[in-house]
Amino acid sequence: MSLEWVTRILSEYWTMFLRGAGITLLISIIGTVIGSLIGLCIGVIRTMPTPERGIKRISLKVVNALLASYIEFFRGTPMIVQAMVIFYGTAMAFNIHMDRLFAAIFIVSINTGAYMAEIVRGGIISVDRGQFEAAHAIGMNHLETMLNVVLPQAIRNILPATGNEFVINIKDTSVLNVISVTELYFQTKSVAGNNFRYFEAFFVACIIYFIMTFTVTRILRHLERKMDGPESYTLNQMQVAAPEDMFRLGNPN
Repeated sequence: MSLEWVTRILSEYWTMFLRGAGITLLISIIGTVIGSLIGLCIGVIRTMPTPERGIKRISLKVVNALLASYIEFFRGTPMIVQAMVIFYGTAMAFNIHMDRLFAAIFIVSINTGAYMAEIVRGGIISVDRGQFEAAHAIGMNHLETMLNVVLPQAIRNILPATGNEFVINIKDTSVLNVISVTELYFQTKSVAGNNFRYFEAFFVACIIYFIMTFTVTRILRHLERKMDGPESYTLNQMQVAAPEDMFRLGNPN
């Protein structure tokens, strides 16, 4: 590797690298957010208690079967194949010509949604069953129980896995070059093709990918610590009962 060529490539093509990194982050952020919302909705539906009988029981079973098929299909096939089928397949079969950036965000979103659905379901299941029963005992339905009791705890539990999915999306956007999305890998390939210095060009891309993933990881770790709260805390005077008050509580007479 020539350090001179690395410097030269950076000085001449930094705008292409910057544009590619921007597109990569845009697709990853929007795709992860939308995919997380999809996964959240599916996770809540798949943890709904099954009615004992009637049309509601049948409808819920059908919906769960369809959602399970969606999850298994998108988790069981590579994103690069999904991109080819969705972008080129829909154009050939249904004459639907999607914008490349829209198609990229759509592909990443539904792929992420399949993974996040199982992550959210696992986070919901990890909450103690007694909290579900206590919420139902005071009259909450399933949706109210999820919003007020379960999801605030489940979101904290799934935050590391969600961050990991975000990092994976940053790297996996590279497969979208097969539908000519001008993300970082596509731009790097164009730079390398201009001067035939493939090693130096992709070395620069490696550094950029590492900076993006490392920064995202640090931000998410900071967010996790914020959600955990301080490791130690001191009760204020209003929270500490005086000894005579403790005596009165134990001996009301």
